[in-house]
Amino acid sequence: MDGSHRDDGRARNVLDGYLADCSHDPLTGWFRDGCCRTDARDFGAHTVCGVVTAGFLAFSKRQGNDLSTPRPEYEFPGLKPGDRWCLCAARWYEAYRAGEACPVVLAATHARALDVVPLEALLAHAVDRP
Repeated sequence: MDGSHRDDGRARNVLDGYLADCSHDPLTGWFRDGCCRTDARDFGAHTVCGVVTAGFLAFSKRQGNDLSTPRPEYEFPGLKPGDRWCLCAARWYEAYRAGEACPVVLAATHARALDVVPLEALLAHAVDRP
């Protein structure tokens, strides 16, 4: 297996390839399967595979979403710089506009992220530029 997530045949990334896994340690994703897949119940659109930085984590916390504090009751380990995580597309774009965007993994960023984030913004922060 090549690491792509092909279970439904439709999960595509922003580069129009098969959606690659984002992270299994920590385990991320709306479905907690390591992949930034989404569905209609995912109102936050957790579709951007980000490599979080201290700046992004601090920004997110200031905006009311503390991603660094563990929350065992939700099986959330808390993130540290360098962790990959399926981020809310709108929050990532908000951080981008504020100059606090973290790097992204394009191959693992779901195509639905483009509903919120311009491809140019993602390309500017990509760790895996085409």
